Amino acid sequence: MTNALWFLLVGGLLLTRGLTAALFKNLPVTPAIVYLGVGLLVGPTVFGFFHFNPLKESALMEVLTEVVVLISLFSAGVKMPVPVNLTRWRAPILLASVSMVASVGLIAAFACYALGLPLGAGILLGAILSPTDPVLATDVQTRHPGDRDQLRFTLTCEAGMNDGSAFPFVMLGLGLLGLHELGDSGLRWVLVDVLWATVAAIAIGVMSGAALAYVARKLRGHPPRHKLMDDFLGLGLIGVAYGLSVLVDAWGFLAVFFAAVALRQTELKLAAADRDRPGQTQTGRGEVEVEVASEIPDNAPEPTVSEGSLVFKEHLERLSELMLILLIGGTLYLDSWSWRAVGLALFLFMVARPLSVLAGLLGTRTSWPIRGMVGWFGVRGIGSLYYLMYAIQHGLPEDLALELIQLTLIAVTLSILVHGTSAKPLMRRFLRYRRHLPTA
Repeated sequence: MTNALWFLLVGGLLLTRGLTAALFKNLPVTPAIVYLGVGLLVGPTVFGFFHFNPLKESALMEVLTEVVVLISLFSAGVKMPVPVNLTRWRAPILLASVSMVASVGLIAAFACYALGLPLGAGILLGAILSPTDPVLATDVQTRHPGDRDQLRFTLTCEAGMNDGSAFPFVMLGLGLLGLHELGDSGLRWVLVDVLWATVAAIAIGVMSGAALAYVARKLRGHPPRHKLMDDFLGLGLIGVAYGLSVLVDAWGFLAVFFAAVALRQTELKLAAADRDRPGQTQTGRGEVEVEVASEIPDNAPEPTVSEGSLVFKEHLERLSELMLILLIGGTLYLDSWSWRAVGLALFLFMVARPLSVLAGLLGTRTSWPIRGMVGWFGVRGIGSLYYLMYAIQHGLPEDLALELIQLTLIAVTLSILVHGTSAKPLMRRFLRYRRHLPTA
């Protein structure tokens, strides 16, 4: 396809998406299904106008998917309800840890015994397909910072954390394939890739997010006079938290998610402290401006960096979703739909995800309707593509890379179709029971 045709295609999709936004609310499909369908039409499956080769373009795809996941994790972290407490976060933490381990193990077992892959490749495939996606699950995730629905919170918080908790298993799989140092009896993997990388990432995220909240409030004044710069601050926090994590071998995805959580939590904590001092609004220089404070209604929403930058991040997320799903459609041939790939996807949706969720939530008070919904809506997407490209860039043999590409792309494609068409009907049915369920 020429550049002109690409501009026409992408521009037409953007116009169609913008003009039919209200229509999509009533249709049993998601925008991602439309993007995928267009990609299949113009790709080698139907007309063959273009073919995107993820193996040859793995370096580009790694960067693109990495950026999209980072932006999505920041958006998810900002939407976490305030305040953070162990009771509320227990279920997502168990899903991101216990359920992650169970899911990787089940997928690895299926890959080894049913597909004939070596153990290292099976664990790597499990790590690629186990994380749920913060990009494609819009219809079942938290919609805004004030959304306190327990189901949407659980799915969003899990997706925010398990994009980082899957990384140790990616490294374990690469290590068993001889592409990463695991140490004697796996000691280096446990100490560095699991313990250090996880704890350091959370610490970096919390400290950088809280620091930005304090510094922004001090230097920008209150109320902030340059709210258009919220986008710069949000992107800057993503860059700093992620960059610091990579420098010290910590998991940057976890750092960015917890940086956004800490930013939001700290900002609202500071705002609450200010409301305890009625009639006074502190400026960035410590002066009191009674006139400015008197112009702001008591019930006006508190302006924050986190919420101010959220709209821009979500726009970037939607644009990136369009481009990447279009490329996925442009990678598939008719013979990509092998029984091996389809069988793996069905095992993932019907067995691995539900069983791993049941294992993770075994000792919790989570209601059975929510367990069932969480067990079904394990949407796979951009995060899985990132881990796949990451593994390829770390020296994955070409024949194994080609097989994992096919297995992963079919699983992601079927997830877009199956979860996308079931999201709205199941959510409508679930909402009928919401009054009888505990709130988040």
